[in-house]
Amino acid sequence: MRAKKVIVIHVRDDVEKEEFMKEIQRLNTSAFVYIHGKLNSLKVNVQGTKDEIREALRAIREVHKRVRGRLYPDRQGLYHYVPDDIFREAGANVSIPILIRALELLGEKVELKEEYIRTSMPWRDIVTLTKRLGEALAQIALQTTRQIREVAVPVAVAFDLDPEDVLEKLVELGLAEFKEDKFKYELVKNKEQAIEILLKHLKGEENED
Repeated sequence: MRAKKVIVIHVRDDVEKEEFMKEIQRLNTSAFVYIHGKLNSLKVNVQGTKDEIREALRAIREVHKRVRGRLYPDRQGLYHYVPDDIFREAGANVSIPILIRALELLGEKVELKEEYIRTSMPWRDIVTLTKRLGEALAQIALQTTRQIREVAVPVAVAFDLDPEDVLEKLVELGLAEFKEDKFKYELVKNKEQAIEILLKHLKGEENED
């Protein structure tokens, strides 16, 4: 039996409205969803079976929660992001450890929760950062192991360096080596040691300048 349900979702501004509409268009639901935009609200009309409507409304409310989490900081001044939303918007598929490390290196507050990232970096900035990380990753992906990428890529982006130069610096400092048989750079030290020594060296070079 077909049914209909109408709900009203309140939005603060056009940016929230646009982000919400964009996410709703990506929503894969069995129900028919029609949205009519008003000044500070959206009238959502959902049609289908009772189960389809219930599932669609749950998904719509979840979308709105995600959109608000990415646009407005919580009481600690942190935004809430679902990692897949960031990667999709940026058109880049970097690993979560690379993104977290880059945020830390840039001095942002960041916490990794089970399903989302809390950070002080605003939405547009984190999308731009992820694009840059994706570009740096693509440049060295074929000649590196996952471990060394998690050091070289965030450092390259945070310090505005060529990722290949970072690889060479890691070798120069005895933190990595190029394995001729595998045609890949690999870490000699563990990740934490490597990044600590590399950062100390880079900051020392900055002070010399």
